[in-house]
Amino acid sequence: MPESGVSRAQQIRTTDTAPQGAPLPGRATAAARRTGLLVTLVLGGLTALPPLSMDMYLPALPAVTDALHAPAATVQLTLTACLTGMALGQVVVGPMSDRWGRRRPLLLGMAVYVLATALCIFAPSAGLLIAFRLIQGLAGAAGIVIARAVVRDMYDGVAMARFFSTLMLISGVAPVIAPVIGGQVLRLTDWRGIFAVLTVVGLLLTFVVWKWLGETLPPSERHTGGVRDALRTMRGLLADRVFTGYMIAGSLAFAALFAYVSASPFVIQEIYGASPQTFSLLFGINSIGLITVGQINGKLLVGRISLDKALTFGLVVIVAAATALLLMTSGVFGDVGLVPVAAGLFVLMSAMGLAMPNTNAQALMRTKHAAGSASALLGTSQFLIGAIASPLVGIAGEETAVPMAVVQLVCAAGALVCFLGLCRPWQRPSAI
Repeated sequence: MPESGVSRAQQIRTTDTAPQGAPLPGRATAAARRTGLLVTLVLGGLTALPPLSMDMYLPALPAVTDALHAPAATVQLTLTACLTGMALGQVVVGPMSDRWGRRRPLLLGMAVYVLATALCIFAPSAGLLIAFRLIQGLAGAAGIVIARAVVRDMYDGVAMARFFSTLMLISGVAPVIAPVIGGQVLRLTDWRGIFAVLTVVGLLLTFVVWKWLGETLPPSERHTGGVRDALRTMRGLLADRVFTGYMIAGSLAFAALFAYVSASPFVIQEIYGASPQTFSLLFGINSIGLITVGQINGKLLVGRISLDKALTFGLVVIVAAATALLLMTSGVFGDVGLVPVAAGLFVLMSAMGLAMPNTNAQALMRTKHAAGSASALLGTSQFLIGAIASPLVGIAGEETAVPMAVVQLVCAAGALVCFLGLCRPWQRPSAI
């Protein structure tokens, strides 16, 4: 059984031995080969649940503002609460899954998620809706963190990087269809109906997990320590400068993405006057761009060029797109209208297909025997920073898109600086 503490964190780090730009032999366990398609679908569903929970709800944000008589900034806190819950929940669930296996914590989390989502249907005020969304996020964190840990249990090297890109394809379908579904639900009922649909989705996914997702962490590889051991393991992981660099870079990129997710309903519908259906269409197009680039990354780039090179290019494009958005929304080019702004958002979102899977894969390559804890750190960092970015985009109310562009640019530039400053890819051969 792995020894606890910093020494174990040192033990689980991966030595970078592959030549720069050359493929590292990937590994898929026997369990992965036997159940590859089924596991892909189940894990894809788990990773799709968080964007589904948020993106179906996006077209309803203005309606929630009116129905609950709350300002836009307060209603945006319902997104922040869900993100915060997902961040904090991963800190708990990740180490739990290293100790008790992946299956039991996942089923418990899914059951609580269903209950919290059902409570959202009956929320009479913005305050209670925020509270229920916090619980929803805490429980939904189980799906995110355990899905990543299962991937690390079953895959290694190039195989793991490609699997993450495949997961991005499946989970990316959620942002494509979720706003469309949300917009159509709003045509039939009010915003509460969206949470009714999410409750049914949660129930179905819980059944699928119970029926078809087996345990992937053998008892011999589980950790027996308590909270102190889990914290010591996380501290050891954070002492790895390269792991921390990938973690922070990925988290800041995610924050730039979530600034778009949080602000776009108001920017597209209130500032530029688009309908909920038009917003849903634009959101879906942007998600298709992210999925497409993610698949190019997984099918064409992984194994042919260094993931660090692909990551660098993706972050540079995100910074450039955020800069262009700031110039357009601040009036430097005059009143440019919706189309140029939508084009800038499309480029920014598409480049996320290079940033997100590669930061996750490279960070998890630094660990093996504490994949749950490492996954928890990655997810917690992403969602906490995203939760901080979310309310910042509403500082100026619904009058301008400048706060969204500023937050995106600051986060994107910070991601690039952290990646180059902490990971220093030019000083070491790539892990993949």
